Amino acid sequence: MSRRVGQTGMAVYPLALDGSVFGWATDAKETADQLDLFYAAGGDLISTAAQYAGGRSEIMIGSWLQRHPNRDRLVIATKVGKHPDALGLSPKAVRRGVDASLERLQLDRIDILGLDGEDPATPIEATLTVVTELIAEGKVGHLSAAGFSAAGLREAVKTARRLEIPGIEVVLPEYNLLERRQYEQEIAPIAVAADLGVLAKTPLANGYLRGDFRSRHDKPASPIFQGALKYVNRRGAAVLAVLDDIAFESGQHVGRVALAWLLSRESVVAPLVRVPSARALADLLPGASLVLTRDQLDRLDRATDF
Repeated sequence: MSRRVGQTGMAVYPLALDGSVFGWATDAKETADQLDLFYAAGGDLISTAAQYAGGRSEIMIGSWLQRHPNRDRLVIATKVGKHPDALGLSPKAVRRGVDASLERLQLDRIDILGLDGEDPATPIEATLTVVTELIAEGKVGHLSAAGFSAAGLREAVKTARRLEIPGIEVVLPEYNLLERRQYEQEIAPIAVAADLGVLAKTPLANGYLRGDFRSRHDKPASPIFQGALKYVNRRGAAVLAVLDDIAFESGQHVGRVALAWLLSRESVVAPLVRVPSARALADLLPGASLVLTRDQLDRLDRATDF
C-alpha cells in the first residue's frame, strides 16, 4: 500500500500526519495518542514546521520519538523559514533553523526539509546551495517546498538542474475537493513534469469535508480549524451532499471519501491529515485503502469543477 515519494527513493503510507495542531489544539497526551494511533496503523510520515506552536510541535514529536526506537521506519519532515528566530531562507537562517529543529526533534537528521514560503530577499540559488551542504553533512535527506507560487517552484527546479545540485523533490500545496484550481492549473503541471511527490495540505478543508461544519452554528474546537467556516455556503453544501451520498453507498465516513478522491489524483502521494483528536484520526485512517468507483470519482469531479 506504500506510495512512492517522487524521486526520493522513499515510499510511505497513503496518509501523512500533519503536526500543526500539536502544542496548540492538542496537549501532550492527545498529541501522543494521535502519534501512537498513526504509528500502529502503519503510518510513517510525520510533518511539522519550526514555527508550529512556537516550536512546541517539534518538541512534542521529539519526545514521542524518544519512546519509539524504530526511527528508521519513520519519515520526519519539518519546515524552516517562518520561525521568528530564523526568519527567511538566507543561508544563515536556514542553517540556524535546521540546527534548532534538530535539537527540538532530538534527531541528527531531518528526512524531508521544507522551505516554508518563498523569500524574495534571498536568491533561490543561495538557499539551494546551503541545503546541498546540509545534505552532504547528513543533517538533511531531501528537500520540499510549501507555499511556493508556480513561478517560484519552476525557478527552484530549473536552478537546481542548472547547478547540478539537489533540488526540490516534494511539494506541499493546498489541495482538496473545494480548493482545486491553483494546484491543478498551476502546480500540478510542474509536479508531474519534474516527478515531484505531492503531500496535499488541508485535504479536508480544515474539517469541512469531515462533515464537522454543516451550519455557521457549528463552531470549531480550535481557531486552527476556523478556516472551515468559509465553506459553509451553497457550493460547500452541494459538495457535502455528494460526499454524503457516496459515503452512504460505500458505508464509509465522508472524510474517508474525500481522502480517497485525493489519493486518486495524479502525483498525490499522501494527504497531510490534520485532526483535533485521536478519535477523529481513527475515523479517517480507513480512507488510506478506500478505492472509489469511476462513477463516484466522476460525480465528485462534477460537483467540484471550477
